[in-house]
Amino acid sequence: MKFTVDQIAGLIQGTVDGNGADIISDFSKIEEGKSGSISFLANPKYEAFLYDSKATAIIISQDQTLKKKPLATLIRVADPYLSFTILLQKYQEMMASNETGIQQPSFIDPSAILGENIYVGTFTSINRNAKIGSGTRIMNNVSIGVNVKIGENCMIYPGVILYPDTVIGNHCTIHANAVIGSDGFGFAPQPDGTFTTIPQLGNVIIEDHVSIGANTTIDRATMGSTKIGKGSKIDNLVQIAHNVEVGQNTAIAAQVGVSGSTKIGDHCLIGGQVGVAGHISIAPNTIVTAQSGVTKTVKNPGQTLGGTPASPNVDYLKRNALIRQLPDLFEKINQTIKVE
Repeated sequence: MKFTVDQIAGLIQGTVDGNGADIISDFSKIEEGKSGSISFLANPKYEAFLYDSKATAIIISQDQTLKKKPLATLIRVADPYLSFTILLQKYQEMMASNETGIQQPSFIDPSAILGENIYVGTFTSINRNAKIGSGTRIMNNVSIGVNVKIGENCMIYPGVILYPDTVIGNHCTIHANAVIGSDGFGFAPQPDGTFTTIPQLGNVIIEDHVSIGANTTIDRATMGSTKIGKGSKIDNLVQIAHNVEVGQNTAIAAQVGVSGSTKIGDHCLIGGQVGVAGHISIAPNTIVTAQSGVTKTVKNPGQTLGGTPASPNVDYLKRNALIRQLPDLFEKINQTIKVE
């Protein structure tokens, strides 16, 4: 598809500085700009590329001060990153296939209820009493269990497995090979050293506008529900254990593990490879930096935590700075002992 710079500026409410009639047909990173592409500048460390980029147009901040005239036509906006995101979303919507219908071979139980304008890919199985909302797209090789409910305008990518009784809200995206509703890790140790399996009788509830990454697993509750709040985003390779509750608009990066019955508040940001202990709570607006371990309840909202066990990030950084000095301090002590 081809658009003029003026058309794109109108879409993102920007102001054109240059030739609004230039034609845009592609996207590019600013350092890899090429003729016919559009890019953006949001991070100041990439400013050097602004002036020599071969992109036809670049989206920049309306407050950006230029050191010299760029080669590209500029579109000035309030928030370049957000504007570029909106542009990508609009392009994705235009490029998305509008194909509907049931592809064969696939299995749909006669008791399942399917909304209007849905798509079901090949080798997908939809079991009894499942309910699929209008406009939802289910790709190939998806397994939808008994009594599963999926809302409207969802996107379910190949290989997803939805265990029985799972509930998915509206406008959700579940990426390839995610497993939703598998048994929680419930085993009772016995006097003879063996384990007895604790039946996992609950389900998983995912609210509206949630995104679940590829190969992520979310376990069903022992009783009640494991819950993912409205608007939350979960990256690839994340493990959410049984009876966990994730608040609204919380983002969890890749390789995070959240242990059972933990509650994470609204608007939290959890960095990659964070481990969270079970049966604790994390207050709203908490940021946990990558590779940290949260071992106890976080009561005060709005903190940034780091390290293991996680503590206020300023304290964690101070400890790290001191630890890096230990070899020098050790050497000084040895030298002092030798002199004496």
